[in-house]
Formats: sequence, structure tokens, C-alpha cells
Amino acid sequence: MEFFCYHRDRVGSGALREELLEEHWSYMDRYATEVIARGPTFADDGETPTGSVHIIDLPDPAAARAFAFDEPNYQAGAYRDVLLRRWRNMLGRTMWDFPGGRTGGNRYLVLGLGPEQAVDLAVPPDRDDLIAFGPLLSDDATVWLGTAALVRSPDPETARAALAADRYAAIEVHAWEFGGRR
Repeated sequence: MEFFCYHRDRVGSGALREELLEEHWSYMDRYATEVIARGPTFADDGETPTGSVHIIDLPDPAAARAFAFDEPNYQAGAYRDVLLRRWRNMLGRTMWDFPGGRTGGNRYLVLGLGPEQAVDLAVPPDRDDLIAFGPLLSDDATVWLGTAALVRSPDPETARAALAADRYAAIEVHAWEFGGRR
């Protein structure tokens, strides 16, 4: 089962996150074979961390909750909230398989939050800049709640266009980069 996990930082938690960086990476190393995509999000300045994205394949919702809430930054209080949803890998690959590689161009997390009525989800026809793409689903995977995409794009507005605005109650765009040890 695939899950989308987005830990959003608590304001002013940058120093704590920096202090726990090795502990965070060591924790993530335990899930190396299950990770589909990962990486931090940033404020408009491109420097200040605002959160951490993990798309991961785990056995069940209980394992996903353990993954999200046992994470060292979460345990230490660095995060203000966690968005954890079932997800479906519509591209069938990991971020490491993305033909565009780790560098070159700006990268964004685009979250489309669903309206009351579900919509049909189709991968956009221009998929060359999609790093990851899939629906956010209820725990039993029967209800569509939105869409999460990782996108290479020249700017936030172009990234936002990866999701059809008329299909969502709200669309969030966050600067993102490939995660993992440097």
C-alpha cells in the first residue's frame, strides 16, 4: 500500500530540525527500499524549510501511522501537523527513476485538495516533468480526497497548472527538492 506523508514544520523549528538531521536520515535509512519519493519543502525564499514529504510503500495503514508519528522530528515537536493519506503511484516509478534526474530546474510539491464531489483522476498528458503523481485517498482507498504531485517546473504558477484548477477546492504549491543524504 502506498502512502503520502507530509509533515509541516512548526514555525521556528529550523534549529531543532538541523539538530536532528542525522537522526532523521538514520530513521529514513531504515525505509530505503520502501520510499517512492522524499524531500523537504521550502518557504518562498528557497532556504527556510517548511516541511518534509515522504511517499512510501508500507504493508498497511498502521505501519504508515507508525512511520509518520515515530519520525524523530515529529517526536521532538518540530512539526505542527501531518497529512497522511493513502496514495496511488500513477507513474509506476520512484523519484530516482525520474528521467530528469536530481538536478536542473525547480521542483515543487503540488497538492490539490478535493471538493465535495470526487473527480476522475488522469495523469496529465505532458508527463515529462512529473516526478511523482497520484491520488490522495481515504484509509480504505475508496474515496478520492485530492491529488499530490511532485513536479519539475520553471515557477510555482506553471507547477500549479499540473492540476486542473476547476477540479479542486484548493491547490497548494510548495518549493521542494529531492531528499536524502548529501
